Amino acid sequence: MSISITETTKIGKRGTVVIPADLRRKYGLQEGALIIAEAYPEGILLRPAVALPVEVYTPERKAEFLLNNCVTSEDYTWAVREVRKLGLDPADIPHEGLQDS
Repeated sequence: MSISITETTKIGKRGTVVIPADLRRKYGLQEGALIIAEAYPEGILLRPAVALPVEVYTPERKAEFLLNNCVTSEDYTWAVREVRKLGLDPADIPHEGLQDS
């Protein structure tokens, strides 16, 4: 059986809602935390949100992916062309993909 915590709070200027300290602690909400507000017929559900950083790949890392994921010699030839379009020399990119014969 889960225990429900119910507390009353007020809506402030600009729609600011103060989430009671007990609830913030229980759900790990700190200042600046992201939450999702969802509308339901019964009311509004606020729940923690997760934001993951986006990895931005360098041209060298993209080239490495291209060259390492080749299955056929045709794939490798295509990857070499794509790496050159990135302004890179495939010979300078560490990879274990197929090599030109």
